[in-house]
Amino acid sequence: MTPHRRYTAKSYLMLSIGFLSLTLGSCQSKREELATTKPTAVPPGFDVKLSAQGVTVRTPRAEFHLTPAGQVIGTLLYKNDLLTLEDAKSPGAAQILTIAKKEYAGVVLSTEDASIHDTTGKLGLGKRVDVTGSIPGTDLRETLTLEAYSSFPNLLLLSLRLQNMGKNAVPLEKVILQRHSFASPSTQGEKRLWTFEGSSLKWGKDEIFPVPAKFAQENPFGAPVRVKDDLGHVGGGIPVVAFWSHDVGEAVGHIEALPLVISVPVETTSERKVEVGVSIPARARLKPGDVYATPRTFLAVYSGDFYEPLKMWSDAIEKESSERPANNDENYAVAWCGWGYEFGVTPKQMLGTIPKLKELGIHWATLDDGWFNDYGDWQPRESTFGGGAIQDMVKQFHDQGIKLQLWWLPLGVEDGSFGYGGRKFVTSEVLKEHPDWLVLDEQGKPARMARNLATLCPALPEVQAYHQQLTERFIRDWGFDGHKLDNVYTPPLCYNPKHHHKSPYDSVYAMGEVYKTIFETTRTLKPDSVTQSCSCGTPPSLAWFRYMDQAVTADPVGSVQVRRRIKMYKALLGPRAAVYGDHVELTRITNASGSDEQDLGNDFASALGTGGVLGTKFTWPNYGPKFTNVYLNPEKEAHWKEWIRRYNDKMLSKGAFMNLYVYGFDFPETYAIEKDGQMYYAFFAPSYGEPGQSAQWDGEAELRGLEARSYRVTDYVHGKDLGTVTGPHAKLKVNFTDSLLIEAAPVR
Repeated sequence: MTPHRRYTAKSYLMLSIGFLSLTLGSCQSKREELATTKPTAVPPGFDVKLSAQGVTVRTPRAEFHLTPAGQVIGTLLYKNDLLTLEDAKSPGAAQILTIAKKEYAGVVLSTEDASIHDTTGKLGLGKRVDVTGSIPGTDLRETLTLEAYSSFPNLLLLSLRLQNMGKNAVPLEKVILQRHSFASPSTQGEKRLWTFEGSSLKWGKDEIFPVPAKFAQENPFGAPVRVKDDLGHVGGGIPVVAFWSHDVGEAVGHIEALPLVISVPVETTSERKVEVGVSIPARARLKPGDVYATPRTFLAVYSGDFYEPLKMWSDAIEKESSERPANNDENYAVAWCGWGYEFGVTPKQMLGTIPKLKELGIHWATLDDGWFNDYGDWQPRESTFGGGAIQDMVKQFHDQGIKLQLWWLPLGVEDGSFGYGGRKFVTSEVLKEHPDWLVLDEQGKPARMARNLATLCPALPEVQAYHQQLTERFIRDWGFDGHKLDNVYTPPLCYNPKHHHKSPYDSVYAMGEVYKTIFETTRTLKPDSVTQSCSCGTPPSLAWFRYMDQAVTADPVGSVQVRRRIKMYKALLGPRAAVYGDHVELTRITNASGSDEQDLGNDFASALGTGGVLGTKFTWPNYGPKFTNVYLNPEKEAHWKEWIRRYNDKMLSKGAFMNLYVYGFDFPETYAIEKDGQMYYAFFAPSYGEPGQSAQWDGEAELRGLEARSYRVTDYVHGKDLGTVTGPHAKLKVNFTDSLLIEAAPVR
């Protein structure tokens, strides 16, 4: 029995620069260790058939067919039907290699001669199929490997090895796998195609949307992305690109535990097909006999929306690398943030809010951006927080029973160039003392990260230790109870020769170590702490999404993004994960892309009804016209009190998110939470959440997930009895504006 292949962290790094042929031996001992344990029988329903027409891998839930030309077609076995998005009529080239700037499309595989193995690994028991073939026009021999596992019957892993069988070196530049063509997207109805694209591209951009008729997006992962706005650089992301229609969906990406630098480009063609593939930069020069191996890519088939492949991917990553962090009770508490005062925040403003926080029942607060002298040193700004003012402020909050988080931005450091938020960057003391800690670009200049800051290299043990010291200062010495980590994007590649990296990607892959250090140090010092990471306006990153205990919807642009991102994080981190809905004021924004942004939202329902944690950034007392939009006037105060009381009464954020509705196809837009034997539903009228718009729904709403019994239904926002329904198939006639939140309690 041959177990499925394992890579060490070293192997990943070498893979990225094309030296995998030199590192395969580092995995040999692990393979031999696994081979000594004979797998038990693969569960029924797993089967592999070989023929000259291809390889068919069948699981209890899916069927995957590999053609001799290398195309993989995924089919869902659902309710005695076979469902797929694949457009078999126009498969195109199944894979493309780029060698010396020339593309070689296609492969010829000997599918009838493939070898089949029972295999075992962290993903469970399964089947592995190795298929050999050749790349026309080259001296490369290919071994393509398919893997299917009992724990993931909707998932097929695909990887390949290329060996140079010729007499001359082969400059392999790029490999494109998992090329799929989906049927033409309809603009409406059940055949409309929706997509989730997990790349971190730009603040405020939707990651979930219907595929337009004309569309192209590169979707880079791992590597930093330069943007024109004042963030400077973003990047990272969850390496999953998913598509779904009413009945079936497919997703592709990679399943490795490191934030590999790949891309998953998506494009619509002139024939209105949707094409996608996984593009892997090889950067390998294969000498005669050398081998290059790709990371494991995946194809998932499913029924439902983006929740299904994200959960599947996250579950696989958890088995491969690290467990999800456990939540503590404090992760679910309503929170207030001082960002309403923006960069000029003062101790007086922070402390002046305490009476109102106590009235509202809020016992978490955040000292946000602007409190510090410079990025990198993270000492108090002398003009406002000098002379022990921070420690005194923390003590006063604690004396009133309120816990406090601190805003900061790991890895960023000022080097005297550029500026941000009205401040001109100086040279930080830490950089004066340790100039060799910098990430340098290929020209030997400081490489830029978010806010155009210079970057401390996370791959250096000294930098990791420095961030542990900062964490200890903030939590142990100053007394803070957690962190708001902001602008959390991928760092730039590091070419600093003094770091002796094996690869420039070392800095990218080591990013998670810094966030792990911050998280674990904080949890050790204060077990009831809250560490929040915000990848402003974009999806989180594979590098660090395990190293926080409160996710955040990350600067949502309106209510719609709040709801979608809460569902996204429930898929990634678990149905009971704590997901901060961010400031409620962001549920309605005008002039979002301009210099005069106005945050006017008051939609608590979009966070409460989806299982999110409420948050706000109001200012109080009245400091004048500058803060008019966020000032907690008496009318808003009554609204805030009502919803915070309702949240604390229901605590739906601690309930189990139930993925029972397909986004984009089930109307009204619906979310379901199970808690303490009762079901809670949140309905949102179509288009609700657009700035300044109200929406109406008049019709039936379906209550899914009920048992075969009677339930009393209550509109718990307005205290209205809506009658009795009987499960498991219940429908309710409703008429509402914007949103309707109901409770279905079993009739005893």
